Amino acid sequence: MKKISRFLFIAAFAMMTFSAINLLRADPPAPPSLPGGHGYGDNVPAGAPIDGGLGILLGLGLGYGAKVLLKAGKKGLSKK
Repeated sequence: MKKISRFLFIAAFAMMTFSAINLLRADPPAPPSLPGGHGYGDNVPAGAPIDGGLGILLGLGLGYGAKVLLKAGKKGLSKK
């Protein structure tokens, strides 16, 4: 009888310990949402602006392509 009660006590203690550990690792609640923030009402933009960086990227690509073509042209002229 003593062995059974000791086993039940250890089993119950282990169950309570693992349950408490599981509760301690729970995620905290989410912060409250602010009324009138972005996405509420009429302040939602229609789309992302593309103009800011697209011209710069196209210009860099065009400049790199011109550089490669000039190098290829110089190599072709020096071989003759």
